[in-house]
Amino acid sequence: MSSTTILFIIAAYFGLLLLIAWITGRGGASAADNDAFFLGNRRSPWYIVAIGMIGSSLSGVTFVSVPGWVRQIDMTYMQTVFGFFFGYVVIAHVLLPLYYRLQLTSIYTYLETRIGRRAYKTGASFFLLSKIIGAAARLYLVVLILQTYVFSTWQIPFGVTVILSILLVWLYTYKSGVKTIIWTDTLQALCLVGTLVVIIWQVKDRMGLDFDGLCRTVAESPHFRLFEWSDWSSKQHFVKQFLSGIFITIVMTGLDQDMMQKNLSCRSLRDAQKNMYSYGLAFTPINFLFLSLGILLITLAGQLGIALPDAGDDILPMFCTSGVLGQTIIVFFTIGIIAAAFSSADSALTALTTSFCVDILGIERDQAARARRIRMRVHILISALFAAIIMVFKAVNDRSVIDAIYVIASYTYGPLLGLFAFGLFTRLRPADSAVPYICLASPLICYALERLTLHYTGYRFGYEMLMINGALTFVGLWIASVRMLKNVGEDAHTRVGA
Repeated sequence: MSSTTILFIIAAYFGLLLLIAWITGRGGASAADNDAFFLGNRRSPWYIVAIGMIGSSLSGVTFVSVPGWVRQIDMTYMQTVFGFFFGYVVIAHVLLPLYYRLQLTSIYTYLETRIGRRAYKTGASFFLLSKIIGAAARLYLVVLILQTYVFSTWQIPFGVTVILSILLVWLYTYKSGVKTIIWTDTLQALCLVGTLVVIIWQVKDRMGLDFDGLCRTVAESPHFRLFEWSDWSSKQHFVKQFLSGIFITIVMTGLDQDMMQKNLSCRSLRDAQKNMYSYGLAFTPINFLFLSLGILLITLAGQLGIALPDAGDDILPMFCTSGVLGQTIIVFFTIGIIAAAFSSADSALTALTTSFCVDILGIERDQAARARRIRMRVHILISALFAAIIMVFKAVNDRSVIDAIYVIASYTYGPLLGLFAFGLFTRLRPADSAVPYICLASPLICYALERLTLHYTGYRFGYEMLMINGALTFVGLWIASVRMLKNVGEDAHTRVGA
């Protein structure tokens, strides 16, 4: 299939997104105000939000990396996925009631109420850092595929492809933000899942299997290993993966402005909880299908004598673009990749804009017209920064993208986990001035601990580093609270003695 045809598919898909943006943005200024951009006027149907969140969570990372991961770790990623669901339960019954009771626009506003202004600014800053790195990593993978199989044909530089991709996202999100995204992400989620099913079915036909044969091929594969119980030092041990899945979900969904912003756009807490349960339940079988696709591709490669690429991220693109699965798959793969690119980038740009405007600039205190102008300028600046970080990521990344995202999360989301856990489960109030230093020290201590442990024992930490990072932040806040209480008591004793 020619690159011109693929470009036509991209243009048609983008035209559909623009149409959705135009429909959701109708109504003049009232539809373009900050409440619509940040929270969709709190009128989003919960089932639409649930479908859209599937697309945002899957993104290009799951679409490309997860099937390729099977060759390295079999299907043990499902241990983490099982933990995800319990994380969604915690979010539905602990975090969402808090956010709705306080009627938050930015979830980090809670930290100012509970701990102090510096804690609030620190939490928001860690989110901004975490999100822009994680979202850049996700989009980088997808843009790289588009560059390799489409735009390199016309000698278009990678940087131009990045800028063009982000510009397209900006065009359909700049006006109505979340109000548009919940609908565009729904379309993109359906495209992603539909593409997955079509590819699996095409692989089945290429292997000459019926449905029963398909199931047996997956179940009888040596890669069909769901659990790791014996090797405690392995990163894939069940306890590590399961607990990491719970906490990864709590921090990367429940403490993430991007994901919670969509939940807060629902009409009520009950609707938001229904959305969370539906989304959580759907996430497990979808990830199982992606891993099963990885097994099928490895098996097909063995049957046809095809040498698999060294990088796991290249396995699915190789099959879909080489013609092995037929020309039709190239069309579906292109749609899936585009959907993956836009579904991860659009909500990330909107959430980053929201957090910077509300948490850093405090535009909710400004008049509506001025606040709207500031928000639109910030949206442009965040888009430019996003492109720059993708270029940096391309220059330094040398590992599986999904692994890199979770490692980054272990360091940057850890302090957020500690801050919210301290606020929710204690009544102490630490010295607000100490909070930024505690949150900066915790990831540095974790990094030193990881290096020393690997050097002296050979043990390599997995995603459990997220829990250690959060625990260190929690302990630091507790020590700062005890010390503050002690200082308050000494001051009171001095005043009484005087």
